[in-house]
Amino acid sequence: MTIETYRDAWGIPHLRASSARALARAQGRVTAHDRAWQLEVERHRAQGTSAAFLGAEALSWDVFARRARLDDTARRCFAALQRRDPETADWVRAYVDGVNEGLPAGAGRTPEFARTGLTPGRWQPWTPLAVWLGTHILFAGFPAKLWRERAVRHLGPGAVGLFATDGTGTAGSNGWLVTGDRTDTGYALIAGDPHRFIEDPGVYQQIRLSCPEFDVVGLAVPGVPGIAHFGHTGTVAWAVTNAMADYQDLYRERLRRTGAGIEALGPDGAWHRAARHTETVRIAGEPPVEIEIIETPRGPVIAGGPEGLEAIAAGPVSPAPSPPARVAADAWPAHATTPAGTSGRRTGGPAGPGPAGGPEDADGAAEALALRYPPRVTEDLGFSALLPLLRSRTVADVDTALDAWREPVNVVQAADTAGGTLHRVAGHVPLRAGANRLKPVPAWEPGHEWRGAHETPYARPATENGIAVMANARGLAAPLGVEFAPPHRATRIRALLEARPTWTADGMPAIHTDTHLGSAAALLDHLAALTGLGPAAAALRDRLLAWDRRMAADSTDAAAYAAVRGAVVRHLAAHPVLAPLAEPPAYPDVLLPWLALVPRVGHALEHLLRAGDLYGIDRAAAVRSALEEVAAAPPTGPWSATHRLAPWTALRRAPGPGADGPGLAGDHDCVLCTSAVPGLTDRAARGPAARFVWDLADRAHSRWVVPFGADGVPGAAHHRDQLPLWAAGELVPVVTDWTRLTPEPANAPEETQETEESDD
Repeated sequence: MTIETYRDAWGIPHLRASSARALARAQGRVTAHDRAWQLEVERHRAQGTSAAFLGAEALSWDVFARRARLDDTARRCFAALQRRDPETADWVRAYVDGVNEGLPAGAGRTPEFARTGLTPGRWQPWTPLAVWLGTHILFAGFPAKLWRERAVRHLGPGAVGLFATDGTGTAGSNGWLVTGDRTDTGYALIAGDPHRFIEDPGVYQQIRLSCPEFDVVGLAVPGVPGIAHFGHTGTVAWAVTNAMADYQDLYRERLRRTGAGIEALGPDGAWHRAARHTETVRIAGEPPVEIEIIETPRGPVIAGGPEGLEAIAAGPVSPAPSPPARVAADAWPAHATTPAGTSGRRTGGPAGPGPAGGPEDADGAAEALALRYPPRVTEDLGFSALLPLLRSRTVADVDTALDAWREPVNVVQAADTAGGTLHRVAGHVPLRAGANRLKPVPAWEPGHEWRGAHETPYARPATENGIAVMANARGLAAPLGVEFAPPHRATRIRALLEARPTWTADGMPAIHTDTHLGSAAALLDHLAALTGLGPAAAALRDRLLAWDRRMAADSTDAAAYAAVRGAVVRHLAAHPVLAPLAEPPAYPDVLLPWLALVPRVGHALEHLLRAGDLYGIDRAAAVRSALEEVAAAPPTGPWSATHRLAPWTALRRAPGPGADGPGLAGDHDCVLCTSAVPGLTDRAARGPAARFVWDLADRAHSRWVVPFGADGVPGAAHHRDQLPLWAAGELVPVVTDWTRLTPEPANAPEETQETEESDD
């Protein structure tokens, strides 16, 4: 087979090969060269073995990954893929072959391997499926069901609506489509920016894949072949956002030990055998830990056991156990799974349910939690959609390809050069009782089983007035979910698009970087109603009421607003009515971001301030106290002084020059969604993981950017060369002319013989 590798001025790989299989192999190899450390971190997280070289901070995730049976699910899905779609399975194998070829050299140029003593391992055919599953296992936000249960227990059913909003525990995006009727060229434009935790190296890889069957540019997920989320084939382009659908369930299980093992009480009133085995988790610098893996007919037990929520870790074991089984992992950053004040070591809960809030059954016995998620049931991760997406020429092709999509559940927009448009949901959402969506349900009661899948929602027509917007708000996917983003981003994007009769690709960054904060009105209205303020507080109040409501990087008013907002959040969260929700619950650390009170109050602040009554809490007093507190010690710099990028890296960086991220504009409810956590921190761990504009008039007029660069190696020329542009809201051109690209002498062209790799 013939493979050619080219680079543009930003080091972005452009690959050309003689077949789709050869191209997949080239994609795997170039990804291993550029992102060896990232790939191996994801592989180990996918196996639940990352604590072996990252240390105790990774333990909670490794335990969750193993208990959730993610790697085993990926194996099953790959076996099913081989039976159902052998062409795609062979294509995935080719990608894995390329990764295994490229890892030794890639690891040799990456200092993290030497720093940790990690030796690159071997990828298996199912590893890309495990990486994909791990990356998205928390997208549906199933831990929020634990929050709703606690909130309803302490505050009543109305708490579900009050706190039903997206937050830092979810992944979202902006996306918009403008038809040719509203562009200067007469051809459609698609633009957007996925909002994820910002990681270094980045979660998206800019890449071009070209062979006789197709020629596609887009944003790939490192470790996964093809271009799934955002792509442009030359004649059709597509983009996705998180649909905010609910498609995973938590079941409370009653378990008991018997002489033969473990049994679970089923909805038929009978006890049924549960699968059970133990695994050993190794931890760098500490003794290994043995954990019990249990699976009931509902799904894997992710917290607790027959002895309750504390029953997860049996403690240290001898230093020579058998190697741990392969299990999958999640790309959820480790820093987000350990809230301030926790040790990072809680894997299943404290030493008993007690006052920490562990749920109990009617007899006072603590129960376990089982997770039911679609690919564990269906043995399908949707990989059969990936090759058809690359081969698509029209929106009808994209639509057909997406019928095979499974998860995550997304809202998708597409447009083609013939004027076709598409706006639909893609993914598998099971049909079941409404209670399943809201909270954990009792496994021993009938009525909570899955009964098929929801029909696919479509927007017909795909656009309104030549515009379609998707920004995680209620809308097309409303029947499928519970918690959605507020409408502010979607409303603002549409208003900006409608303000001009026509658009060009060059005009789209003005929308990407808009900083108007639509959620500010609720707090400002409360400030306007205050009377009897002291001089400093009154002056600050008047200043904020005159503010333009833009979270601009250089705005001192935005900094003052954020300071008052944070103080209000802390005052509300400290109220005795909410105090029970501040107690750390008896769940693994990996689930705690959804259960932390201050972030919940911070992201629901607009709802809480506008509600008719808030459980008797004097909100005016809280706002007054917060205003006076900030007026006494106001911020001394602009918003960007404290609103700084805080990217996640698998290894902590030593303090020093360049360790602090750049100052940012934007905020959680701005189109420029750089998410602070009001009441907790102004730093932004989540934001645009990429920005793009797909031009259907001429793909060469398309633009894109990522937070760091194409190369994952610290100090490399293209490691962080896009960061200044990303921070400034600028984009780099998508180069399509091969003569403007630089060939890599070592790889272009080369003749290699295709070989089959062993599964061992």
